[in-house]
Amino acid sequence: MQQLIPAITLEVAVLILGLLMLFAEAFSKRADRSHMAGYAIAVLLALIGYSFFTQSAPTELTGYWKFYAADATSLFFKRIALGTTVVVLVMAREYRHVLQKYIPGTEAGRGTGEFYCLPVFICAGLMFMASAVDFILIFVALELVTIGFYVLVAYMRRHTQSLEAGVKYLILGALSTGFLVYGITWIFGLTGQTNLIAVKVALMNGFGAPSASGAHEYGALIGNEGALLFGIMLIMIALGFKIAAAPFQLWVPDVYQGAPTPVTAFLSVGSKAAGFIVLVRVLDVFLAVPAVQGKVVALLVVLAVLTLLYGNLAAMPQDNLKRLFAYSSIAHAGYLLIACATLGTQPALAKEAISFYLAGYLVMTLLSFLILIIVARHSRGDEIHHFNGLGKRSPFLAAGMTLAIASLAGIPLTAGFLGKFLIFKTAVAAGQWTLIGIGIIGVAAGFYYYFKVLAAMYWREPGDATAIRISSLARASVVVLSVSIIILGIWPKPILDQLKDAPAAPGHLANH
Repeated sequence: MQQLIPAITLEVAVLILGLLMLFAEAFSKRADRSHMAGYAIAVLLALIGYSFFTQSAPTELTGYWKFYAADATSLFFKRIALGTTVVVLVMAREYRHVLQKYIPGTEAGRGTGEFYCLPVFICAGLMFMASAVDFILIFVALELVTIGFYVLVAYMRRHTQSLEAGVKYLILGALSTGFLVYGITWIFGLTGQTNLIAVKVALMNGFGAPSASGAHEYGALIGNEGALLFGIMLIMIALGFKIAAAPFQLWVPDVYQGAPTPVTAFLSVGSKAAGFIVLVRVLDVFLAVPAVQGKVVALLVVLAVLTLLYGNLAAMPQDNLKRLFAYSSIAHAGYLLIACATLGTQPALAKEAISFYLAGYLVMTLLSFLILIIVARHSRGDEIHHFNGLGKRSPFLAAGMTLAIASLAGIPLTAGFLGKFLIFKTAVAAGQWTLIGIGIIGVAAGFYYYFKVLAAMYWREPGDATAIRISSLARASVVVLSVSIIILGIWPKPILDQLKDAPAAPGHLANH
């Protein structure tokens, strides 16, 4: 029988790549460090291909499998993390001229090396989060991701908005970490376990019907529903911060606007995807307990309604494109929360909808931010009016942004439309009619604020009619992301097939 490749080698390879980049940054004599990003892009693309040679396997409570899951869902989200990091590094190369203005350095390009290294370490953290099935690994991976973002958000040390964004993100991020640790402690106090599967068994037994032979095992936690709900609330607050759900979203607009644009894109896509896979794994535990299932669903419904309304309505008056995308990111978290609210009754449909929606959100958001970086570098600003006349100045970029905006709004034959369709399909199957109504209102609002960008590109005269130069790497990235939006919109089968677990080979787990 052919030996299967352990999935954890993906994370190990990414960590080794990050360490090698740090050594190269420390000892390289070249001032311009952009070549490091090029090497990292090539390695990460190779790892995406390598990931298809690792086989998913069920979780087993022995060895490191207590902490780490190698199922199809985790591998899917690892590919999302790798793909996101590749595009972020392409953006970082395009952004280096802006970055050099706001960091100290005697030579052009000096001091930018860490800007290429840190996304690789964040990628490793996101990949560990995708496989984490133990609260301990969830916490450690989350801190690896968050600490990297603390540095990147405030990276432009001579830019007051970047420093302000970094301080806000640091304070609120540390606060959310406190909620997470306290919530984990509360759950551990109830169950004596940190592994999610073991916690699920302990809660189902503890809140089950008492039996004559084992009252200490079955029904031992009856009467502690309030304590369990308190622990769940603390964990939901922490994860609500990570996924930018209302009312924990107040940091998003200022941080998104002040951070370097590649970091904003990374926060919008990578952090959100990892946050949602952790949320889904945690909800799978709590929704299995009948004593609290109804209250948890009610909490998710309230969060979804608040997030949808706040994100979409607050985006309507925005004139700065980064702030508009910030509120848009909040709104998209609301759509994903609709599916989360149906996990108790429609788990298979909900997980499929969440995974596909995040894949579509990845390509359309990264495409819009990549084009924003190119246009902002030329126009020296990221307000919507800087896109005036883009259809004349660069039909190529205008076509790419049009496709990204159409997908974000949910126009048919795009990834965004199919993602929203799957979300609403899940809500219909679960009978969540209130969420469907609020979601439709959100879609209508999205048409208004997204199409302000299209109006600027095609119906207004450009302030600067000079052509916009595009590097070959950026041009190739725009083409790949644009084609991906269309393919996902008309042929979702390859993505949906990746979410199905392959049967594990005999003796595979024993080898670990």
